[in-house]
Amino acid sequence: MISKIVIKLTILLTFSCYSLSFCQVKKINGDPDIAFKNARDLAFNQQRKLAQDTLVLILSKYPDYLDVREFLGTTYSWDGEYKKAKKEFDYILDRDIKRKSTWIAAINNEIWGNSPYSALEMTTEALKKFSEDSEILYLKAGAQEKTNNPIEAFNTIQMILDKNPEDQKAKEYKISLNEKLRKNSIELKSSIDLYSEKFNPMLYNSFSYSRQTKYGSIIGRINLDRRFNENGTQYEVDLYPKITKGVYGYLNFGVSNSFLFPDFRYGVEVYKSLPNSFEVSIGIKGLQYSTTTTIYTGSVGWYHGNDYWTLRPYITPNNSGVSASGTLGYRKYKSDADNYIGFSLGVGYSPEDNHFNTQLNAIQIITLKSQKFKVDYYFSNHNKQSSWGTQLGITHQEKSFDSGNYLWFYTISVSWKLKFK
Repeated sequence: MISKIVIKLTILLTFSCYSLSFCQVKKINGDPDIAFKNARDLAFNQQRKLAQDTLVLILSKYPDYLDVREFLGTTYSWDGEYKKAKKEFDYILDRDIKRKSTWIAAINNEIWGNSPYSALEMTTEALKKFSEDSEILYLKAGAQEKTNNPIEAFNTIQMILDKNPEDQKAKEYKISLNEKLRKNSIELKSSIDLYSEKFNPMLYNSFSYSRQTKYGSIIGRINLDRRFNENGTQYEVDLYPKITKGVYGYLNFGVSNSFLFPDFRYGVEVYKSLPNSFEVSIGIKGLQYSTTTTIYTGSVGWYHGNDYWTLRPYITPNNSGVSASGTLGYRKYKSDADNYIGFSLGVGYSPEDNHFNTQLNAIQIITLKSQKFKVDYYFSNHNKQSSWGTQLGITHQEKSFDSGNYLWFYTISVSWKLKFK
């Protein structure tokens, strides 16, 4: 009985192997061009593994069908299998060193695989075969940028534009590189608050200079206010140090000898990126008037495509307990961080606001009840060198001199920023 079963299984296995071999031979002996077309269709219809199996099968019969091997290497590169892709591209270039499409695919594979120095070497070799070729020069610029040489990348892109001033891809890349090379900027901002009663308009002006460094950015700012028929000046410095991958900080220090501002202010905050495009922070702020007020804060932010949501609370302990305020914000970005429309809703008095006579006790100010709504719109010119911003806000604010009663005020702000090298 057992012997009969073994015999049947042997026959079945033999027949299966024969059938499989027959199918493979049939496929290999078929038209490789048709098989290649079918493989491409599969690859572009989310069936990459099946496409790769077909391509490998073609190459088992036609190992020097270089178009097939190049496409196989490209699919490996798409899947992040950069070493397997490199092996295929090397095979091709050993046999035909003048295949431009393979050079381009191989260089892209090195860039995508975070090997920009290798990519840069390959562009140098490729340009010996294809002198001043715009496609390869473009890849060279990309590799130079990846190796932290944006000036060299800019010069390479300029070579393309010198030859073809209408190359749109190069023009757009030049604008992008120009923006990265502009590590300095100045900004002017002016705001006015218009009150429904009691107060004259209050004016806020600031001038700031910022510098991007490899350690983070630094910003110096002068604030010039006119409120309560008095003028006041405050000097501030902001730092955004890079701490480690996914972590950066915020440091602030300000000083003033005007009653319109705190004598001193400081802030410390740490930001951390999280999975799923979340970011959180925790920090502390201090305002020194006649006494020092400490505010605890933090934030939760979420990026979703071009949308950004953020929630920021402020917690202020005081002799009466704890006061709290908070802001919910939303931004819809367009091309970059200088182009967006935003909205925010807030409750409670924010420690960043300077709407009242700060000769009052700071706790009296921060515990005031308030509700506010603001709209922001920021945009830049075509080369990203200059950008402008507008803000419109409305606030329902408890009176500092008449607890329990409210007034309205309306805020209009405009700003201009210029970036330069």
